Amino acid sequence: MRVSYMPGGIGAVAYSTIVSQRPGEPGTIVAFSAGSLLNLAQGKFGAHDEDDVRWVASVGADYGAVVVPADSEYDSLTAMMEAIKADPGSVILGAGGTIGSQDWMKAALTARAAGIDHKSMRFVAFEGGGDCATALQGGHVDACMNDVGDSQAAIDGGAPLKMLAVFSPERLPGKLADVPTATEQGYAIDWPIVRGFYVGPEVSDEDYQWWVQAFETAMQAPGYDALLQSRNLLPLPLTGEELDAFVTEAVANYRALAGEFQLVQQ
Repeated sequence: MRVSYMPGGIGAVAYSTIVSQRPGEPGTIVAFSAGSLLNLAQGKFGAHDEDDVRWVASVGADYGAVVVPADSEYDSLTAMMEAIKADPGSVILGAGGTIGSQDWMKAALTARAAGIDHKSMRFVAFEGGGDCATALQGGHVDACMNDVGDSQAAIDGGAPLKMLAVFSPERLPGKLADVPTATEQGYAIDWPIVRGFYVGPEVSDEDYQWWVQAFETAMQAPGYDALLQSRNLLPLPLTGEELDAFVTEAVANYRALAGEFQLVQQ
């Protein structure tokens, strides 16, 4: 399988390319994540919306995380947020994406839950979570609003980092079992990150169903759960109409959330 990378707008360039230039290619599938859905909700994909492609499958889920250096003075999310509340300029938060991105949104939601004006946050935008983690290790930021998968992969690779919290409804299994949730620490925030694939809007029903069935078969195969665990992902086996309904609901929720933070007009 040939893989092509189309950076730009957290999926916007790829989305536009498929919809406008390659809408009917049956052999072309495109990866997406919750970040793409959030940008769709804010109108950052131009004239395109969530109904302009055919959603095939969700292959797993990740969750947001708060990451700091291993030797950070903060040993909990509560301690870090109390420091921000006392002096908003004392803590520099880094994240992948600019204002309105899902990493920014996690920071803004946490600030709001702590009774802090999100506009007072010291926020530094990076191209992606990896760049933020590098800046974190270099002492340029104090914390990253990152994802569990990327963060744990960096920690497994020897990066001197630790997670203060995960944005999941309950503690995650395995090596992440000791990381408390944000909710446990007084910040009732869940931020699941779906990861999946779509095809162009003019792909035939026959070819679309071929992809749906192929993903269903793959996700039911022995060893698939082990592959997810090796990538610090959790199961979220949605396909076809079920995924389409999930995306529709998610985008509606993101659109409402964006309105609350005055990122779009409601």
